[in-house]
Amino acid sequence: MSSPNEETQDPTSDRPTVTLRKGAQRRALAGHPWIYSNEIEMTPAAKALPAGTAVRVKAEDGRAIGVALFNPHSLIAGRLLDGDPDLPIDVSFLARRLERALALRERLYDKPFYRLIHAEADGLPGVVIDRFGESLVLQTNSAGMERLLDPLVEAIDLVLRPRALLLRNDSPTRKLEGLETYVRMISGQIEGPLALEENGVRFLADPREGQKTGWFFDQRENRARIAGLAKDMRVLDVYSYCGGFAIAAAARGAGEVTAIDRSEAALALAEQAATLNGVAERCRFRRADAFTELEAMAKGAQSFDIVVADPPAFVKSKKDLGQGARAYRKLARLSAACVRPSGFLFIASCSHNMEAGMFAEEVRRGIHDLARGARILAATGAAPDHPVHPALPETAYLKGLLLQID
Repeated sequence: MSSPNEETQDPTSDRPTVTLRKGAQRRALAGHPWIYSNEIEMTPAAKALPAGTAVRVKAEDGRAIGVALFNPHSLIAGRLLDGDPDLPIDVSFLARRLERALALRERLYDKPFYRLIHAEADGLPGVVIDRFGESLVLQTNSAGMERLLDPLVEAIDLVLRPRALLLRNDSPTRKLEGLETYVRMISGQIEGPLALEENGVRFLADPREGQKTGWFFDQRENRARIAGLAKDMRVLDVYSYCGGFAIAAAARGAGEVTAIDRSEAALALAEQAATLNGVAERCRFRRADAFTELEAMAKGAQSFDIVVADPPAFVKSKKDLGQGARAYRKLARLSAACVRPSGFLFIASCSHNMEAGMFAEEVRRGIHDLARGARILAATGAAPDHPVHPALPETAYLKGLLLQID
């Protein structure tokens, strides 16, 4: 199998050691999986290590911290894998992590459609695997896991034996690790969209050309919650993508559903899903910019019983925080303006740099700008197949608020 990796083995006898600066071991000893470059003694030998090398990590006083994947060129220079500094990082290790993650998902869900690996929270930093039945979509977003790609693929075949494995390595985050972006099939073929089932509703996703891995499993529980409110209601779903909220609401008896997105290809999949679920006659699909359309609807006094606003990340980095916060406030104002009195608004942020408290405050201010009252019914996060690492709040990236609007 052709691969950008030169090494597939981790000979622990030759494993290099990196040392933390004096006083810099506290976070790592407390269980934080990231070690920043300014916490490490960047000796000439450390700087010369190839990106992604498995290293022993020790404190300045000689105490062992564990084994980490090391990238001297990244702000997150060390990604801890285990507290045993001599643990072999090989196919067996990777297979054990996959088996643990698989056992959890099979306990959570009765159908094989979910996020199988969610990076650090599942013990494989930088790795994302989404499962569509017998087809898998893999991302390796850290230099260490890129270096381990061959044994990782071997472990995936050993544990899951997928019919098709797509490597979707086009995430912008790879650039932070000094990695190139590319997309290629590892095994099998994926021709056209893949079918999936979620909460008893059928959908279609395009893992080759769609956003991220083709589907957003993280909103599963939120879609079910909104669908549970939707019977006989008029629903607006902006940033609809492939119709996740819209089709789920229609399948639970919504009287009329309007889905808006800028992607013609995504809306085409949503329309097909509406037909698959027998709800096409109650669904409308419109290609438009969300902000433009919401402004026009508000001016035209169009109102809905439920409005869903699930945008892409407005805050892609900390420097975008001010502008992104204003965008969430504006989205909340325009979305709430389209909610009839006593109706519902669900609004979400997938920006991990946008903290939950700040997001809630911008939503509050946006609704207050309309001189309307509201109450929060639920503050939600991602589905449990997107677990949160207890020491890494960045993995709790998804924030959702369900409100009733006066």
